Amino acid sequence: MDANEGREFKHISVLLDEVIEGLDIKPDGIYVDGTLGGGGHAYHVCKRLSDKGRYIGIDQDEDAIRAAGARLAEFGDKVTIVRSNYCNMKQVLHDLNISKVDGILLDLGVSSYQLDTPERGFSYKEDAPLDMRMDNRTELTAKDIVNNYSEYDLYRIIRDYGEDKFAKNIAKHIVKDRAEKPIETTYQLIESIKAAIPMKVRMNTGHPAKKTFQAIRIELNKELEVLTDTLDDMVELLNEDGRLCIITFHSLEDRIVKVNFKKHENPCTCPPSFPVCICGKKSQGKHITRKPIIPSEEEMEYNSRSKSSKLRIFEKHTEV
Repeated sequence: MDANEGREFKHISVLLDEVIEGLDIKPDGIYVDGTLGGGGHAYHVCKRLSDKGRYIGIDQDEDAIRAAGARLAEFGDKVTIVRSNYCNMKQVLHDLNISKVDGILLDLGVSSYQLDTPERGFSYKEDAPLDMRMDNRTELTAKDIVNNYSEYDLYRIIRDYGEDKFAKNIAKHIVKDRAEKPIETTYQLIESIKAAIPMKVRMNTGHPAKKTFQAIRIELNKELEVLTDTLDDMVELLNEDGRLCIITFHSLEDRIVKVNFKKHENPCTCPPSFPVCICGKKSQGKHITRKPIIPSEEEMEYNSRSKSSKLRIFEKHTEV
């Protein structure tokens, strides 16, 4: 029996009301969820679709696929669920004979279920094998990164993806400790991290391993690369007036989304001194959230994991 069989996929949908409003749902429209998870957002979108509407849910996590399938079963043929990475969205839709859609949603980051399932190795609060794979069909795990990456590469990802000022020292301690014996569990890794951070700092900040765990997870699952490489495709897939809603959970993701939306709104590469545009690049729409939408105080109170979330929305308008 699968270790996760029967375990409920728990995840409180972040910014739910804001996402529903942001998608501006058309009852007979076609909507895509690139990070389906347990189907929380999906359920509330599907409730607003007519029999002519359609919802395509994509996720690479087999536990999410199982949970979402059960949760969305009542909507029947209105819902199609595909196990894949959202970077393959264009191909997934092509295979379903869909060329354009009315809305796309991404809820990035790691789910509550993944964090709360110790054997997945995402959490620094439980001792478990170092895994962190969002798709268990892939071979590379967090253990491979921790034990096989060079000291410089460990430093680079902890600095860039974890934004940890102690990145250099953390990488040094990981390499020193793994030379004695392989680092195979979350608690082993935490001990290496703790040794690299001064006690005074550890006493006055959050969990010392949080940033390093984030960095390794992002590197392993290629999260920022996938986001960067897929945003253009998603804008292209939108119908006129279609909307792209993206929830991010840290500044690196948010910056990528913000810059991309700005590029699609104003792609002109002409020097500011030019009186008219001669590059010929046309606006693809409007970034309608100049400042990202953040959770209400009430939501942050009942769902602490929503605190770092930000929602940005792009609306497609093709210039003629």
